Amino acid sequence: MGRTVNQGFERIPYSWHEQIINLLAERVVIVDRDGIILYINKGYCDFIGTTVDKALGRNVQDVIVNSRMHIVAKTGKKELAALQPINGSEMIANRFPLFENGEVVGALGTVMFRSPEEWRMYKSKIQHLVEELKYYQTKVQKDMKSKYSFHDLIGNSSTFLAAKKLAERISDSQSSVLLIGESGTGKELFAQAIHDNSVRCSSPFVAINCASIPEHLLESELYGYEEGAFTGAKKGGKMGQFENANRGTLFLDEIGDMPLPMQSKLLRVLQEKEVQRIGGHKSIPVDVRVIAATHRDLEKMVEDGEFRQDLFYRLNVIKIDIPPLRKRKEDIPLISISLLKKLEKRFFRKGIELSDEVMEKLMEHKWPGNIRELENVLERCINVIDGNMIQLDHLPLYLHEQQRERKKQNEAISNDNDVVSPTSILSPLSVKPLKETVALAEKQAIQHALALTKGNKLEAAKLLEIGKTSFYEKCKLYEIK
Repeated sequence: MGRTVNQGFERIPYSWHEQIINLLAERVVIVDRDGIILYINKGYCDFIGTTVDKALGRNVQDVIVNSRMHIVAKTGKKELAALQPINGSEMIANRFPLFENGEVVGALGTVMFRSPEEWRMYKSKIQHLVEELKYYQTKVQKDMKSKYSFHDLIGNSSTFLAAKKLAERISDSQSSVLLIGESGTGKELFAQAIHDNSVRCSSPFVAINCASIPEHLLESELYGYEEGAFTGAKKGGKMGQFENANRGTLFLDEIGDMPLPMQSKLLRVLQEKEVQRIGGHKSIPVDVRVIAATHRDLEKMVEDGEFRQDLFYRLNVIKIDIPPLRKRKEDIPLISISLLKKLEKRFFRKGIELSDEVMEKLMEHKWPGNIRELENVLERCINVIDGNMIQLDHLPLYLHEQQRERKKQNEAISNDNDVVSPTSILSPLSVKPLKETVALAEKQAIQHALALTKGNKLEAAKLLEIGKTSFYEKCKLYEIK
């Protein structure tokens, strides 16, 4: 190998050597074992105030003040980034021993910076790049921290408190968690609170939405890739989110939308606790707690062959059901106040309140979009109010329309305690969406049962052949006292 290199070097014209040395290092000096200068370039001579002809063949100590080249040529020990006083200043020099057949035969010296001032100038040029890198590193680390704790989970309803208590109890567990809840119920807030309350809280919290990333990109997002793994792959490759979340928590939102081929790979990672980047052959160990969430019925998806049963069991170690807002309407006032405080900071406002009429309207609404919908409604109100009190006319029009629709329905029913006959429900003049028709019939069946039992809810539930809990939930849903 050495012969090949020598032969290659010999092919380089001798006239190029000086130019190459000057390009590699501006100031160069070479001495033999006795410290005699065998080579010194013009840049170095200009620096020390002499010429090449005057320096060659002389002892380095006579040419370069405070030189240590002769020492390195004797000891064979390199000296890197050494300060050397010269010409009333200090230069920063590197000194390397030269060997032949294992013996020291001389030394090579280079001057990196002619003075500390030159070094400081160089440092100042790259300092802003270093600071920018630190800024983005800090930002990434901050983005990977949980922003919410259990203190931010607002509500006093029994169903919500039960879910919150269970989440707190299992925070320090290393087992997988499956959060079930409709869109907008706060599944990610629960996930972040669990992470914040765990022993992993000082490590990353990484969230990824399985439904928002195209299938062909999801694998590289989760597991990363090696350089050259595919067209467009970054130089040096890329870490996946499993690696980013190492020793922390990975939140897989909308896990029910993960394609079947990806489910099998995820199962392997959860079982083996290691990942393999796309295009790579090395297994990388990862220590990650997985919290998954979905609004879909995974059990039914398993039955239909749309979700792997073994992955479902792996994720469903601890299951937490987060109730929708319509099933905990008593929490709406507390949640509204909390959301208003959050929105006040965003819009630089203070003291915004809800009128009694607005609160009543909020309590009447079914909130299919849950807390996310409530926040959007309140944000819309803040954008249109002039003072600090949110009134009815500040609410979105669809809330008023729903109220008018309910009023029409109530007027069509002469007596709430009467059961609507099938013919009136199916009359061409009063056809409603099936969901509303069923709900109306269900409500009036409950009212009729209560009328027969003179208000005894337990007896009414028995007449309807439904459970007590289900009966009370339906009474709350249909606002039956």
